[in-house]
Amino acid sequence: MGIIILKDNLLEVLKNLFLITGGCVVAAIALNGILIPHQFVSGGIVGISILLNSIFPFISVSIFNFILNIPIFAAGWIFVRRRFFLYSIAGILSYTVALHFLQFIIPVHDKILAAILAGIISGIGGGMILKSKGSGGGLDILSVILLKKFSIRVGSTILGFNSIVLVLAGIMFSIDSALYTLVYIFVTSKMTEVVLTGLTQRKVVFILSDKWREISGKIRKDLSKGITVLNGSRAASGKEAHVLFTVATVRESVRIKEIVNEKDKKALIVIQETVDVAGRRMDSRPDW
Repeated sequence: MGIIILKDNLLEVLKNLFLITGGCVVAAIALNGILIPHQFVSGGIVGISILLNSIFPFISVSIFNFILNIPIFAAGWIFVRRRFFLYSIAGILSYTVALHFLQFIIPVHDKILAAILAGIISGIGGGMILKSKGSGGGLDILSVILLKKFSIRVGSTILGFNSIVLVLAGIMFSIDSALYTLVYIFVTSKMTEVVLTGLTQRKVVFILSDKWREISGKIRKDLSKGITVLNGSRAASGKEAHVLFTVATVRESVRIKEIVNEKDKKALIVIQETVDVAGRRMDSRPDW
């Protein structure tokens, strides 16, 4: 199975292992340094592991996390690439070791600040891992499966699944603990998306204008972007209409708005966020 990883050159392998290992270490710091000392519950499989550890304290969180990941890795073997699976094995081993050995407390006393800081740290770690061609196991693998099959945002999967963890935390611990955990999970999900997509997040741009030829030519000249012309008609008058369609980065979409305003101040421009873009050199996600 190791031959699959070796299809990447050595530099690529080292880069991915660095992202995976580094992300797991960062995530473990948030867990051991902030979450557990403040009696917060983490999200995902680790959150379930913390809950189980409170019932069976003689079994560590790291061991529970490793055991619960076994069926998820089985699903990963079926639904994701073998290379992703093998890198993820390195991830779960790194995370288990980091959880076991990184035992120190970050001195943040205010609980809301602790929840925010833990979310930032965990989000950075999770984003680093998901920028690689592997994962740290658990909810990362589930998130990738849902993104590949149904284009569901990574952050949305994290937030949705963790609602279950929140309910259990409220029942087993306290409402306060569940609410602080909610803050942590929300910050984590947003920070993960920021690290994962950054300024590569794509926008869908629609432009309706009588000066569509001039606008299209200017966009192609200034941004070297492909433009698709959608032909139709206005519902009220039946007059022929042309809608320009393109996919752009955040920075490009700002320039497109400027071009449209320069050429036709009466033009209608609609810019929407995308969930996922693939193909024609416009991929917005790592090669999972």
